[in-house]
Amino acid sequence: MRIAIDVDSTLHHYWDQFQAAAKRRFGVELPYHEQHWRIDRLRPEQVRACVAETHRDEQILAAEPYPGAVEAVRAWHEAGHFVHVTSHRHDRAHAATARWLERIGLPYDDLYCSADKITRCREIRIDLLIDDSPVNLLAAVEAGITGATVSHPWNREVCEEEDIVCAGDWPELARRLAPLLEGART
Repeated sequence: MRIAIDVDSTLHHYWDQFQAAAKRRFGVELPYHEQHWRIDRLRPEQVRACVAETHRDEQILAAEPYPGAVEAVRAWHEAGHFVHVTSHRHDRAHAATARWLERIGLPYDDLYCSADKITRCREIRIDLLIDDSPVNLLAAVEAGITGATVSHPWNREVCEEEDIVCAGDWPELARRLAPLLEGART
């Protein structure tokens, strides 16, 4: 099977970094449990500034993966599945992202940093997209790609209403995806 996996809020808890940047730069509190996909307490240029800050090399390299994430991906890779790591990060974050993946010991076959994940997933024939974005998850399903996620406040509605594999954490996600991945090889 060909698996694409997002980075921020999928492989690690990105919200802590983003929330800290919003507080430091703009004095705005963004409690995790209150978040929706569109951040309405910041102007678009403020969101962009926080994203740019959190995608600096030192922030990328400081992130710690969710418990069970590396182990699940490693098991899939060792079982012969193709692992494509994909992120909306700017291409200039590619090298730091690759160093982070090496630091945490996450094996992968391809790393892609760009705004258009779904087009890339179609190009390389991805079967499964693991992402936190409700927009990406719905677009994946529309493109015939299975969508899966770790549940967050901003994607719970998609989990409840759409045909998306959802889980509370990575160990549960790995268990829920096991039937899909069993026997499938690249």
